[in-house]
Amino acid sequence: QAQLVESGGGLVQPGDSLRLSCVFSESTLKYLNIGWFRQVPGKEREKLTCIDGIGGRSFYADSVKGRFTVSRDSAKNTVYLQMNSLKPEDSAIYYCAAHVGATYYEYQCPPLVDYDYWGQGTQVTVSS
Repeated sequence: QAQLVESGGGLVQPGDSLRLSCVFSESTLKYLNIGWFRQVPGKEREKLTCIDGIGGRSFYADSVKGRFTVSRDSAKNTVYLQMNSLKPEDSAIYYCAAHVGATYYEYQCPPLVDYDYWGQGTQVTVSS
């Protein structure tokens, strides 16, 4: 079973940047869609962005468009989330996940329920 491990979270001040990493254990995942999500206790998990393993296209939620950038290094089995201009409302647990189903989403991220493998999450806190 594939495993994903997030890292890079921490405590930062408003306006700072962080880069999260998602390392996956199976090399075949580099061909698949990897998404980033976040969740605040008591709220639903929010889909932020994803990157397609075939075409390399990425898609973003309006809440992070222009501030967050997703990228992948297939040689390292790693997907990154570069987060700039962080705000207190960005504070959450951040997760990465892999979509391994047969459906290929060419023009959008898969729905949350179609992500099959999840990491354990990494905490990001933005506070002065």
